[in-house]
Amino acid sequence: MNLRLLLVVFFALAPRALEAASIDKAMMMLSPEERAHQACIMRGLDQVRRDKALPNADRMKTGIFKPATFDGTTVAASGGAIRAKTHWYSLTFTCAVTSDQMKASAFTYKIGAEIPEDRWDELGLWR
Repeated sequence: MNLRLLLVVFFALAPRALEAASIDKAMMMLSPEERAHQACIMRGLDQVRRDKALPNADRMKTGIFKPATFDGTTVAASGGAIRAKTHWYSLTFTCAVTSDQMKASAFTYKIGAEIPEDRWDELGLWR
């Protein structure tokens, strides 16, 4: 019986472990700055959803209005954007990353005004 339970747990968790390994492998192929941006996007989307600020947030861009800065351990964006339910909003955030830029260790943010749809094309946003 214990072997059966162990196999069930293994097969339930194995796909998630493989998925995490694939993400880590893909992240290591990026430059340190791009890796930091991606780590912050993953952490940021999760944080915004958990805070229920935008529960359906599904996309984030770090530099729409102006480029984000990266100093090796922190990504700071004052011109970012976040999307939820086909609406884009301006976003300011600061994100601390680990020394290998693989994980975000802290994420603080402020969601701003909705970005009008007639500006989406010029800003590289989509529905």
